[in-house]
Amino acid sequence: MSFDEIIDRRGSHCVKWDMMEQIYGVPQESGLAMWVADMDFKPPQCVLDAVQQQLDHGIIGYFGDDSKYREAIRWWMETRHGWALDPAHIFTTHGLVNGTAMCVDTFTQPGDGVVLFTPVYHAFAKVINANNRRVVECEMNLVDGRYEMDFDAYDAQMDGSEKMVILCSPHNPGGRVWSRGELAAVAAFAKRHGLILVSDEIHHDLVMPGQTHIPMTHIEGIEDRLVMMTATTKTFNIAGSHSGNVIIADPDLRAQFAARMMGLGLSPNSFGLFMATAAYSAEGAVWVDNLVQYLDGNRKIFDAGVNAIPGLRSMNLEATYLSWVSFEDTGMAREEFTRRVEKDACIAVNHGPTFGSGGDSFLRFNIATPRARVEEAVERLAQAFKDLQ
Repeated sequence: MSFDEIIDRRGSHCVKWDMMEQIYGVPQESGLAMWVADMDFKPPQCVLDAVQQQLDHGIIGYFGDDSKYREAIRWWMETRHGWALDPAHIFTTHGLVNGTAMCVDTFTQPGDGVVLFTPVYHAFAKVINANNRRVVECEMNLVDGRYEMDFDAYDAQMDGSEKMVILCSPHNPGGRVWSRGELAAVAAFAKRHGLILVSDEIHHDLVMPGQTHIPMTHIEGIEDRLVMMTATTKTFNIAGSHSGNVIIADPDLRAQFAARMMGLGLSPNSFGLFMATAAYSAEGAVWVDNLVQYLDGNRKIFDAGVNAIPGLRSMNLEATYLSWVSFEDTGMAREEFTRRVEKDACIAVNHGPTFGSGGDSFLRFNIATPRARVEEAVERLAQAFKDLQ
């Protein structure tokens, strides 16, 4: 397939394109949808073939014997990430927002604090609040245009009511690939304060050339408190399958999670399992490698265009396809630069404040779309801020 292929998603019940006018006031016909974190690319042919095979069979029944599915996950993690996991440690949830909510529900109690390093993926705070837990925002520092964590400051914030910390690795929306030292510092922080550490690594396959993702499970001494979360959905653009994996090595934590899954009657849908099994394959690996090269090209074009506009600065993207753009140096109020992006440029984007403390001067742009659209977005932004040039 060609990632340059323009596929019209409007009218397909696609939240990204069909809801941008209702939510952001960006016209559906003329607007560019660069908000929701799914891609405008078809998944690899092996995934489409897996779905077609089920349709051709004609009977959509209950899924049994998931050994091939678990083996595919084991193979992918070992060959792509150097992570030797036990397939028996895998739980399948309805995506990783559901996985996050399940962790909050299982391992904390109402009123407990859950730590987030902000700004960070907005769904974390939503599920924490919806479960009547407290969001504890540990705001990151911007150092030379990239995020860093300040654990002296975070230690001072803790009051003992915190029971969990959620790490986004690689980071969304800042695109950071955390170093081994940074991951070790997060692990040490969790141990100091007696926190369950949930590491959401959904973007771990989408790492730019020259960068290396390190799974949190590679950090020693935290097995008794670590919950890993991974998925095929971001990697292969199959978010509609609503499947994700919560992987727990510690037997006590695993038993607690299994009991909660059983208590809620949760089980995965068969299409998600078939798609994931097909995706985690040699053919899927080639597709991902090609995808990352394409995304890297989009990143370079987008960054060059945005950074040429005085007052705008796109954070260096080490991973993900989500560009985090600062408008602080424009001197404009948030309402003004947002109006220009949405009304003048007709681009639907995620608003920075939804990502928590530290996000006020930012907008998040999804660049996982055919290159012609990225180029068009850059042109529209240049026009919307032409008075600054």
